[in-house]
Amino acid sequence: MSMTENQAQHEQNDNNVPQPASHRRDKSVQRRRILIGGGTMAVAGGLAIAGMASADPVTESTTKADTSGSATTSASASATTSSGVCTLNAEVTEGPYSLDGALVREDIREDKEGVEVQYTLTVVDTANDCAPLADALVEIWHCDALGEYSGFVGRNGHTEEDDGTFLRGGQLTDSDGQVKLISIWPGHYVSRAVHVHMRVHTDVTLTDDSYTGGEVIHTGQLFFDADINTEIQAISPYSDNTTKETQLDDDSIYDDGGASSGLLTLTALGSSVSDGYKATLTVGVDSSS
Repeated sequence: MSMTENQAQHEQNDNNVPQPASHRRDKSVQRRRILIGGGTMAVAGGLAIAGMASADPVTESTTKADTSGSATTSASASATTSSGVCTLNAEVTEGPYSLDGALVREDIREDKEGVEVQYTLTVVDTANDCAPLADALVEIWHCDALGEYSGFVGRNGHTEEDDGTFLRGGQLTDSDGQVKLISIWPGHYVSRAVHVHMRVHTDVTLTDDSYTGGEVIHTGQLFFDADINTEIQAISPYSDNTTKETQLDDDSIYDDGGASSGLLTLTALGSSVSDGYKATLTVGVDSSS
């Protein structure tokens, strides 16, 4: 292993990564079981717990642009959210790049360029028959096209302005348990496949533009279709990032479980990958834990 690769094992060995004193202390990988399903919406009270750890993964329908630029759709067969299935999944590490006090906002891009991603995440509560969980803060954060995280710029070898807030933020779920967020497709950095971090908080108190208090009831990661990602990483500004990329199949966190492991359902916004995507997932959490 080269020195660069060795230094970049930050999320495989999170406990060994030094943290700034003001940052959230990093967690080791947790294996508390939760429920998670793929799809755009959860029907209140209509989702049933299925199969424990051996449950089939939820169907993932992904739309991707072929080499001619036209949109094509592929799907893997299994149970769907519309048929009322929740699939058990383990929580994963929040990684070394988390920060407290995320801005509460819908659009987290600031001035970052990249392929637009419009998230619709639906949170359901397994402690209440998988009913939608309202007023939960869904927070996401991820790196930019060059693989740099706000608050930690330079870790992937690039120099740029760092205000500590770009590509970070969250929103409260509505009465249907849904939250909408807008960002860009993440870039990549050595040792991890392209991904987004996510936390779900309950009982937060909103401030003018952020939050205080509350409890984190879920920590997870979101992943992207590998074929679409290959096309996106080849276009500007992603192509300016020359660091080695880890593929989804080789990622240390993603376990090939489809939606049950955080794989997003993607729908193209246009005929080309550069037009962007809608990304959806239904996440089951246990508010009683």
